[in-house]
Amino acid sequence: MARTKKRVGTYPSGMILFSLTLALFLIGFCGMLAIQSKRVVTYIRENYEMRAFLDKGLSDSKMTKLSQTIAEKPYILKTNGAAQVTFVPKDVAAKEFIAETKEDFSKFLGENPLRDSYRIKLTEENFEEAKLQQVKQDLEEIDGVFEVVYQENLVDSINRNITKIYAVMSAFALILLIIIVVLMNNTIRLALHSQRMLIRSMQLVGATNGFITRPFLGRGMWQGLLAGVIAVALLLAGLQLAIHNLPELAMFQDTQKLIFLLAGIVGLGVLIGFLSTFQAVHRYLGLTLDELY
Repeated sequence: MARTKKRVGTYPSGMILFSLTLALFLIGFCGMLAIQSKRVVTYIRENYEMRAFLDKGLSDSKMTKLSQTIAEKPYILKTNGAAQVTFVPKDVAAKEFIAETKEDFSKFLGENPLRDSYRIKLTEENFEEAKLQQVKQDLEEIDGVFEVVYQENLVDSINRNITKIYAVMSAFALILLIIIVVLMNNTIRLALHSQRMLIRSMQLVGATNGFITRPFLGRGMWQGLLAGVIAVALLLAGLQLAIHNLPELAMFQDTQKLIFLLAGIVGLGVLIGFLSTFQAVHRYLGLTLDELY
């Protein structure tokens, strides 16, 4: 029975494709978590409200001018061109207070001691203690504003936790990437082990290193491309399944960043396939005959 001839650049690729697909999927999953967490952080920061309590007895014209002055401040969040400044009459504030505390202070005070106020949402860039203090000071200098308050402890807690989350995710992604590169190098090196004698034979008949390496690199890049496409398909399927079961996730999607991430996954697959194959082939090209055995 005739033996099947080995062709340069051919080697068992099933395990390589599986390993690389799994690795790219994990990297993409971490990237999607990072994108989602960034959107969640932005949502939390932009929905945090600062309260500006007003002087008592302001006229309607004064209130209108005050509202316009606050809305024109550069640090005020604007959604579809509308400044996120909401007027809260003291009667509404009293009802909210009673609903939260279950205590009706008007029964023993005889009047409503609360003030009219504005609930103000700020841009994400101002969600820092130093900048919030500047905003507070600037608002309190406006004629008609009695006092500006916000929960300082909550701001500090949110910022500290966000920093910790980003640090942990960055470290995890870096460690994962290093493990993946080492794993792929070893996997491709083992796969090319069966081709070492063929590589040596080609060297003996005068083939250049470039001629020998070219088909291996082409196959490695093709495997990286295929693994990237499969990983992207799995990530999109998982994302759609998650949105189907939890529709609220749809509001945290960033389509542009997601496209860049998925394109990067495919590109990373091609790059890993190229570099790992290049390193493995050149290792065998430099071995002596004794080392080959």
